Formats: sequence, C-alpha cells, structure tokens
Amino acid sequence: MSASCATPASGASLPGTPLFDAAALRAIEAAALAGADDTTVLMQRAGQAAWRTLLAQWPQARRIVVVCGPGNNGGDGYVLATQALASGRDAVVVRLASHAPRTDAAQAMCAAFEAAGGRILVFDGALPAADLVVDAVFGIGLSRAPDDATAALIDAINAAGVPVLALDTPSGLSGDRGSADGVAVRATRTLQFLAPQIGLQTGDGPDHAGALSLDTLGVDARCFADAQAQARRIDAHDLAHWLRPRPRNAHKGSHGRVLCIGGDHGTGGAVLLAAGAALRAGAGLVEVATQGVHVAPLLARWPEAMVRRTDNVSALAGALEAADVIALGPGLGQGSWGHALFDETLDAASAAGTPLVLDADALNLLAARPRALPAGAILTPHPGEAARLLDFDTAAIQRDRPAAVRALAARWNAVVVLKGAGTLVCAPGGLPWLVAAGNPGMATGGMGDVLTGVIAALRAQGLDAEHAAACGALLHAVAGDTAARTSGERGLLPGDLIDVLRACANPEPNP
Repeated sequence: MSASCATPASGASLPGTPLFDAAALRAIEAAALAGADDTTVLMQRAGQAAWRTLLAQWPQARRIVVVCGPGNNGGDGYVLATQALASGRDAVVVRLASHAPRTDAAQAMCAAFEAAGGRILVFDGALPAADLVVDAVFGIGLSRAPDDATAALIDAINAAGVPVLALDTPSGLSGDRGSADGVAVRATRTLQFLAPQIGLQTGDGPDHAGALSLDTLGVDARCFADAQAQARRIDAHDLAHWLRPRPRNAHKGSHGRVLCIGGDHGTGGAVLLAAGAALRAGAGLVEVATQGVHVAPLLARWPEAMVRRTDNVSALAGALEAADVIALGPGLGQGSWGHALFDETLDAASAAGTPLVLDADALNLLAARPRALPAGAILTPHPGEAARLLDFDTAAIQRDRPAAVRALAARWNAVVVLKGAGTLVCAPGGLPWLVAAGNPGMATGGMGDVLTGVIAALRAQGLDAEHAAACGALLHAVAGDTAARTSGERGLLPGDLIDVLRACANPEPNP
C-alpha cells in the first residue's frame, strides 16, 4: 500500500456530511416534538430562521410575497410573513383557493398572521409586484407531479423576475430523487430545515435549489441519532482526508503501475488524456497500450509514459501481468480491435485479481456482452451508459439518480461512479458519496477519460476501490472548478484539468 494515499483505518471518521431524505427528516421532526407542549415550536423556529435568512441575503427587500401551501411548509411561510409585517415590510400571502391551511399548526400560524393585519390573496394567475418571492408551497410534502392549478402557481413564481427564497425544498422538486415530475420552482436560495437533503444536490436539484443554507432549528443532537443517511456529501476540503503527504523515502514503485488500454484509430486523444491524468494524479509508472499510429503523438505529449504499439492481443504480453491497475475503455471503440482487447483484458484481470477501471466503450461492450467482473472493479458511466448497463432509458436514470447508482453497484458487483451534476459514487451495499464540486463547463468530450486516469492513479497508490473512486471523482471535479476560475466555464477543455491536477492533488493537510 502506498504511503501517499491510504485507506482510512477501520473505525476512522469518514469525511463529508450526511445527506437525508424526507422520511428521515420526518423522523427527526417527530423525535424533536415528542412530548412537546407546543407543537408549533419547530414551525415558529423555521419561519424565524427564514426571516433571518431573508434579512441577511436581501436586506433591501420591502415588498415580499409569500406563497403558502396547505401544509406545514405553508405554516413556515405564515410565520415569516408575520415577522416581515412586524418589521414594517409590505408582506402579503398568496395561495390557491384550495390551499387553506389543513394542519392545526399551520392554521394557528395563519390566524396569527391575519391577527397582525396580514393580507391573504387568492392566486388569480399572476403574483403582486414584489422585491422577493418566498416559496412555502410544499417543501418536502409533495411526492407527485403538481396539478394544473399548482403548476400555474409555480410558473408564476418562476416568471416573477425577482429573487426566490424556497423553504425546505423548492416546490415540485423531489428532495429524495433530485428530479421534478413536472414544473418546479427555480429558487435563488433554498433554506433547508433540520438536515441537508440529497435531492437538492444531484440531478435537477442544483438548478432548482440555487445556493443552499441550513438551519437545524435548535433540535437536540439526540434526535438525529436514528436518522438514516442516504449519502455523504464531500467537497474540496475533504481531499486532504485521502491525499496525504508522501514520506521522504518514497519511490516510484510505491505509487503503482497503471496500464491504460485504448485509442483505436481516430480516438487516440482519449487514451492520451487518461495517461496524462494518471501521471498528474501521482501514479508511479504509466504504461499505454494503443494503436501504433498513436505512439509518436503520445510520446511527444507525455514522454514520461511507456507506450507500446498494440495492434493485436499478443502485443499485450507482459503488460497485463505487470500492471497494478488497468484503465480500460478510453477510445477503445467497439470494432474487432476493441472487442479483442476487452475480452483479453477482462480474462487476464479476473485470473490475476488486477483492479480495473472501466469507462467509455468498455462499458458499452460490457452492457452488450454481460460478464462477471473481478472484485474491486470500478465503473464510471454517464447517464446514457448507465441506462445501457441497467437496460433502462436515460430518463429513468436521471429520475432517481441515488437509486440508479445503488442498482448499478448491485447489478455489477462493482464500485460505480455515476457522472453528472452531483456525481454519485457507490460500492455494492454501501452508502453513496455525493461529490459537491464540478461545473457545467466539464460537459465536453474527454472529461471522462481524465476521470478514468485519475481514479486509476489513486487506486494504484493504495486506495481501495470505493475510496479511489470517491476521491478520484472529487479530485477531478475540484480540478474542473480550479481551471474554470481562470477563464470561465464555457470552452473548458479536459487538458485544462490536467494542467491543474498536480496542485489539486497536493492539498494542505486538514488541521
């Protein structure tokens, strides 16, 4: 095992922050209210927290429209509106005719708002002029597509042309799945209550939730003890958990030998990117097996790599046996050359127990010709490849990304990196990791090849499959954000990530 990266010892604290679903939030709320004399206490705290957030983010807002639903999320909105009235703001509540408060707590908060002189308007197709709109329609309470009347209300919120503060969850967005079954509020900021939600940080979540804030409402930590997390969120600060300083007596053999296989005619750039990323992510040795026409260009770009012409399977003799990790797929193609290398590599890796990282056409070949994978294999599909691996359609993958990554890990008995907004990493039977980094500029050809090289390098340096995949996906995303800060997201190239990988792979140790 490498001294530069090390799998956390058994019992060691995990990096990141737990993320929860609606069922866990309801359980936390129930535990907090157990035995309470006043069942509105959390609602009052939520509305007051929302008011503090509004003041902090939009102190100049004078005209505030609070759109309330019939449940407790609407009750939170009534509390905020009452606070706004007391401060001298022009605050008005808008709701559908069918959205009169239904719970005792929400009814009490609505009555308090009216007693304070608050006005309640029935939605007539347009919202009053406002400096800020507050979405308190459904929160975590909606588990289906909005009906026509609610959809029109959500459309009006989105069309208001002013900032939107969503309470708990943007209405219409699933806080569990990270997708919307119909229209959903696009908030400027979402204030989460009690605990952070997984669905706000993957798939459609980031586009709808905007900036995220959290208020635990003063709930005792014991109320969270039995809550079941659905993922762990990791960000740039967590890199130092895995990427530790190397000892002074380190040598190239300490950091593993990566074999990158790919680059059929016309796609040599893919394997070149994977090899360069593996070098910059710290692999001790990187070997490349590719078509002969790509050898000279690859050596010109990466003279540190060992490149061999691989016109047929026999040319891999010795390379497979020497590898500590094999990265298979970048530019592999699905022709006879790619098929032959795919079969030979999987046979050899299975026989020797060599760790595999599969991407691109290796995933497409696996989906077309399913076979068992050696233990510890890592798959890195984008949603389309994931759909083929599960025989779903891509929309089904995106409709519930957390469920999809768990299903992929179980189906292939492998660690899976489901790429996309809020990349998810999951080992079979494990708790997914959610990567809170990356940007839309990374949606371009070749980015996945860089990811493959990064993960293979970390695996070669001693991280186990799950942690190499989680750390690798995070390192790749952080490099994307670092590169984008220089000149922006549009036009970002995979090579730009490789240029900054070395700096990102050497984080300052956490205190």
